[in-house]
Amino acid sequence: MTDQQTTPDGLVIVDKPSGFTSHDVVAKMRGIARTRRVGHAGTLDPMATGVLVLGVQRATKLLGHLALTEKEYLGTVRLGQNTVTDDAEGEITSSADASAVTREGIDAQVAALTGPIMQVPSKVSAIKIDGKRSYARVRGGEEFEIPARPVTVSSFRVYDVREAVAEDGTPVLDLVVSVVCSSGTYIRALARDLGAGLGVGGHLTALRRTRVGPYGLDAARTLDQHQAELTVMPVAEAAASAFARWDVDEKRAKLLLNGVRLDMPAHPRGPVAVFGPDGAFLVLVEEERGKAKSLAVFA
Repeated sequence: MTDQQTTPDGLVIVDKPSGFTSHDVVAKMRGIARTRRVGHAGTLDPMATGVLVLGVQRATKLLGHLALTEKEYLGTVRLGQNTVTDDAEGEITSSADASAVTREGIDAQVAALTGPIMQVPSKVSAIKIDGKRSYARVRGGEEFEIPARPVTVSSFRVYDVREAVAEDGTPVLDLVVSVVCSSGTYIRALARDLGAGLGVGGHLTALRRTRVGPYGLDAARTLDQHQAELTVMPVAEAAASAFARWDVDEKRAKLLLNGVRLDMPAHPRGPVAVFGPDGAFLVLVEEERGKAKSLAVFA
């Protein structure tokens, strides 16, 4: 029996455990789903937990087209310490007494980091600088700068401020925060910049992604849950929920599957999912000069 027969095409929403890289989750899912054809949309740092969207079988072709541009997080920011990675995974590089930091000061800096901002990604990240991963340059002892990039932080809220004492005896503040942001935003860079703005340094100590695009924790399952019973969102359902829909008759279906660029009705800009007369998901197209240009075939 082939993989194609045993494992359905579709999306698998995983609640990623801490300590796993996104690639570790893909490797684990290949064993659970009994197929090599597994990919992920967007990465999560090893320390982070929460929503990670995987594609299985032919749904891997959907991943690059899904509008997973908005993401939501819950996290904890420690004010008073900087680390080499901007999170708790890296060694502490400096400490400062944060006990004099006020809630008003915190709120002012949070406001400054909300909206369209220019953000410098963390140096220990997968960003490529002149074709080489930033973290590899750090490990090689190189001195370099990462250019700032435009990102959007649509919501940045502080729910709680807790006084604490770090292991080295430094008085610190732990902030429980939520962030809604665009793809490409580094939450640990927000923590670093919040601490820098307050003059005491900061880093991220915990992070949980609660939503990616339309997929939230309510749809996510742990790897153990998927191991017990693999939950796959069928590729047709995933396409119908993620893209504009175009239903065609049998004649148009055959032409589109053969790559013929047919005139297409007006749709919102972006990929359009084409369904045949029997409701089957056939092809993903986009409009180009009024005609349907094929992006990926699923029939």
